[in-house]
Amino acid sequence: MTDLVAQTSHDQIELVSFRIGEQEFCVDIMAVREIRGWAPATPLPQTPPYMRGVINLRGAVLPILDLAVRLELPATEPSARSVIIVIAADNRLVGLLVDAVSDILSVSRAAIQPTPDVACDRVRSFVRGLMSIDGRMISQIAVDRILPDVEAIAA
Repeated sequence: MTDLVAQTSHDQIELVSFRIGEQEFCVDIMAVREIRGWAPATPLPQTPPYMRGVINLRGAVLPILDLAVRLELPATEPSARSVIIVIAADNRLVGLLVDAVSDILSVSRAAIQPTPDVACDRVRSFVRGLMSIDGRMISQIAVDRILPDVEAIAA
């Protein structure tokens, strides 16, 4: 009985789902460090269009990435409902600007389908997989691939 419980728990993954426009996305909850309300970012010169700027997060400088622009969707217009999801990937912290956090999902790894071949290479590089939950199609973002190369930002 104990082996069955252990096997079942390893098959589940917890995800934080959020909205960008009319689309729903999610990231692995293990990458999420904090979810906070929108705070205006200080723009930095010579950064890619998806970089909103930086904010002060308890004494640390946190870069804010407009996830919509990074995914080549229309830019997010921050509102009172907008949030910053602070994630850790590749030993870096970055804030993802999204329209709203929707839910915390617990899904079976088997429920996550691979990104279809019809998607362009860029989409396949950012989207780890897709799942259908309660009639909603949710794309799982690969946080390790969404972050820009440090060298690309410095260039």
